[in-house]
Amino acid sequence: MGDFFSDISAYFAGLTVIEGIWLGIGFFGQGLFFSRWIIQWIASERKAESQMPIAFWYMSLLGGLIILAYAIHRRDPVFIAGQCIASFVYLRNLMLIYKTRKRIVSD
Repeated sequence: MGDFFSDISAYFAGLTVIEGIWLGIGFFGQGLFFSRWIIQWIASERKAESQMPIAFWYMSLLGGLIILAYAIHRRDPVFIAGQCIASFVYLRNLMLIYKTRKRIVSD
């Protein structure tokens, strides 16, 4: 276990300021992306049924775009491809939600 902490400590000690900032951006995006599940869980518990609040889609899109920026910086083709595709899905869901709301209001 001591080697693990030594390796982690050495990793952080070797980061440049810019790399540290990008690492922070990556963790922030991942945290935001994870938080959407907490929002969904709270909304579902309040209604006592499965709910997908609009905040879930906004947090998905924003967190996904931040992770995409981090992946581009890291030049990671796996995460770039995954987050590009996922971002379109999140955006499309928001478009469908607003299209439905607009139709309901105008009816």
